[in-house]
Amino acid sequence: MTALHNYACGQWVAGADKGTELFNAINGEVIATASSKGLDFGKMLEYARSVGGPKLRKMTFQERGLMLKALAMHLLSKKDIFYKISWATGATKIDSWVDIEGGIGNLFTYASLRRQFPNETFCYEGDVAKLSKNNTFIGHHICVPKEGVAIHINAFNFPVWGMLEKIAVNWFAGVPAIVKPATLTSYLTEAVVKEIIASGIVPEGALQLICGSANGILDHVINQDVVTFTGSASTGKMLKAHPRLLEESVHFNMEADSLNCCVLGTDVTPDKPEFDIFIKEVAREITTKAGQKCTAVRRIMVPEHLVEDVQIALGKRLAQTVIGDPNVEGVKMGSLAGKSQLTEVREKVEQLSKSQKIVIGNFENFEVKGADKSKGCFMPPIIFLNEKPFVNTDCHNIEAFGPVSTIMPYKTIEDAIELSKLGKGSLVSSIVTADDSIARKYAIGAACMHGRILVLNNDCAKESTGHGSPMPMLVHGGPGRAGGGEEMGGKRGVFHYLQRTAIQGSPTTITAITGQYQQGAKQIEKDIHPFRQHFEDLEIGETLITAKHTVTDADVVNFANVSGDHFYAHTDVTSLDGTIFTGRVAHGYYILSKAAGLFVNAKKGPVLLNYGIDECRFTKPVYMGSTIGVRFTCKEKIDQEKKNPEDIAKGIVKWLVDVYDETGETVAIATILTMVKKRNQD
Repeated sequence: MTALHNYACGQWVAGADKGTELFNAINGEVIATASSKGLDFGKMLEYARSVGGPKLRKMTFQERGLMLKALAMHLLSKKDIFYKISWATGATKIDSWVDIEGGIGNLFTYASLRRQFPNETFCYEGDVAKLSKNNTFIGHHICVPKEGVAIHINAFNFPVWGMLEKIAVNWFAGVPAIVKPATLTSYLTEAVVKEIIASGIVPEGALQLICGSANGILDHVINQDVVTFTGSASTGKMLKAHPRLLEESVHFNMEADSLNCCVLGTDVTPDKPEFDIFIKEVAREITTKAGQKCTAVRRIMVPEHLVEDVQIALGKRLAQTVIGDPNVEGVKMGSLAGKSQLTEVREKVEQLSKSQKIVIGNFENFEVKGADKSKGCFMPPIIFLNEKPFVNTDCHNIEAFGPVSTIMPYKTIEDAIELSKLGKGSLVSSIVTADDSIARKYAIGAACMHGRILVLNNDCAKESTGHGSPMPMLVHGGPGRAGGGEEMGGKRGVFHYLQRTAIQGSPTTITAITGQYQQGAKQIEKDIHPFRQHFEDLEIGETLITAKHTVTDADVVNFANVSGDHFYAHTDVTSLDGTIFTGRVAHGYYILSKAAGLFVNAKKGPVLLNYGIDECRFTKPVYMGSTIGVRFTCKEKIDQEKKNPEDIAKGIVKWLVDVYDETGETVAIATILTMVKKRNQD
């Protein structure tokens, strides 16, 4: 038996007392003790703010993303260590895969987001607001890292994923973290944190760990901090009401356990593939992690004429689930994470039994393979039947956080929607249907009370990640009972850790602040063509004023023949009555193509290729005889890392292509991207 260590203020320290004993969920043996006694939470918070925060904020989004990628690669190389420890939590190999490699996958995902952010320590958001008639006064929004700490209070069921899915986001945003895993399974979290600290990849002060109690830590938070909580709704509500959070207006994100549901569509019959998909999905959600998932299916909603079919099919499938030691071949479901969980689930099952009946499973009569069920924390899947779910509503209010669920009948899809809402807010709902009109009606009708809705049918079932799997690029959270918060969600999640600030000033000033050229700002003209310059030498605002070209009838005819675009407005003057045009107009794509001919420098140089077009608008008709020119301006520069030592050092340059006519008015505007070689190839 070992004492777990906390990582505080740059040091690994054990608690000052014996602490809480932690048990192996499979054999009941004591494996560690955990204590936080003696830790100074105030000093830990200040250490994160004064040491970790400044280091992370000095890094650009590109650098933070590369840090996450390097850390993901490192942890992946150590995953076998984590799998061995994860067994003690009662998890099967598949359960552990979701927790360990799923968590590492979040690091990879947020690392890849760097391509959507500027090579700056901050970012800008949304479109520029023109605040004056002559465009001398504009507004924009910048988002800078908060100068506080992300305090993550996590649940016991995902000791790795629960930590990594959160810290990936706050680190990418530039904010340090203090992680408080649930003490019950903190021994696995400690093992991962030890590898993170030992790697030296993450700056000192960016991560601290509390394995024991964190009671009192919220007394020290300030308005720049962010607190996230995952766990029971009752605990979350208590934390959310902490006076310090209210006094300092601290951002609090809550993701609570919820009574999620899976609905079988009224169009599905037992002979359709969707019926089997439904049974497999429900069974998987009941047995994965032994039902200890905040997203697990707790309510199974079935058309009333199919209740018996579903009960029989689900019973047969669950009967094939071998319960026992996950290290033993053939075992499909492990144990609950601890004795306290087993006791709590039993109590909740007893409460639910007062208003509905058990039709599948028996607490006393089940077999365990390779282990002693009297020593471990095992229980069988328990399925209730509630024949009157609108009357007997305990199933919509009481959650047994284990392999427990309730079958309930409904008449119409409108009834299913109403039943789903009786959960008072859920993280996720799924519906299995082959009828897209049913899917549409359910999704729109139920969305207000769900954070995520999965629609399953035979087309997507094979590749679907499933009812219970939140994806890092989509929001994870839900309204009402589910906590009213959001986690992950790709770029959306990053902004939880950033302060959005409106900035106002002249286009030149806003350009200087953001590092992104704003229309109307002062331009820089040089004697050298921009395509003759390397990535490092280009300046934001650098502009090429091109030669001009007068559009002719031959230009339009030739472009129509080359492109195959003979749209009437370009080629048939007799068809213009009743249109907005007073004569034949040039193709918009001809204007853009001709613009490229005007600004491109043909000789071989640092420009490697055209990378694409971000946006393009044709704002004014160009008639025969009009003369066009281009203002070609360096808008933004995005650094790129080398994929390997042999790769060419390069970056992406965004250019504002402003095509104007003889009156000086813009006729087309676009943002194009080029890949530009760096001068220094080391």
